[in-house]
Amino acid sequence: MIEIGKFQKLEVLRFTSVGAYLNINEEASADDDILLPQSQLDSDLEVGDIIDVFVYRDSEDRLIATVNEPKITLGQLAYLKVVDITKVGAFMDWGLEKDLFLPFNEQTVRVRVGKEYLVALYLDKSKRLCATMDIYKYLSDDAPYKEEARVRGVIYNVNEDVGVFVAIDNTYYGLIPKSEVYTDFKVGDKIEARVVKVREDGKLDLSVREKAYLQMDDDSQLILEKLEANNGILYLNDKSDSNTIKLELKMSKNAFKRAVGRLLKEGKIKFIDNGIQLIEEE
Repeated sequence: MIEIGKFQKLEVLRFTSVGAYLNINEEASADDDILLPQSQLDSDLEVGDIIDVFVYRDSEDRLIATVNEPKITLGQLAYLKVVDITKVGAFMDWGLEKDLFLPFNEQTVRVRVGKEYLVALYLDKSKRLCATMDIYKYLSDDAPYKEEARVRGVIYNVNEDVGVFVAIDNTYYGLIPKSEVYTDFKVGDKIEARVVKVREDGKLDLSVREKAYLQMDDDSQLILEKLEANNGILYLNDKSDSNTIKLELKMSKNAFKRAVGRLLKEGKIKFIDNGIQLIEEE
């Protein structure tokens, strides 16, 4: 059976003025023969040869073969660039003559021309190849990473109640839990993160922050920079609301308290009413 959206080995059955017709073998139904266009024929190709081709639908919705390699195949994930947006959806460059359709209902955010997005390739109900940004079911839960490993991935969904969903290596499930989200992440952002936990289901919990004792240096420096930018005063202290601290400094209240404690010990700041103040060096 010829499979749409995949590379497969097909036999050359006959040549015509428009190209060569291929099928699984000469005993297959002629109704299933697929055209390999004249422009893609090798001069040495003969009837009976077996060639490796990718099968998809052309602009007239007919099955067609190509020796060109698309940027994505069925069930895979890849970054593809949006080249056009129409009333029915967007179209993406996937390396073939006919652009790949990304329906509106398969977009997790509205896409823009010229931008790249992580998508999977699937067959719709009409057996047409389409792209989808809803990639959760295409990811794997058998990542080879252990706790504290460094990983890279792309954000494919942001849920305020759960956290930030990450496709690690464009292959594995990753999640930055809500409690670890201190930055305004957006779909399509590429990140580096640390594996905090390997869950029983094989999925990975992530953090873009270092362990507390390592992160404290960066947090302390950030507070100093904020103080310098605000005339030496920040109206935040250990009694401030955690959401206020998160909004202002992109860190947790505990991280803030640790960093402030270090700066106090080093004599770089002091407490004032409702906040902290930079101590001027003499």
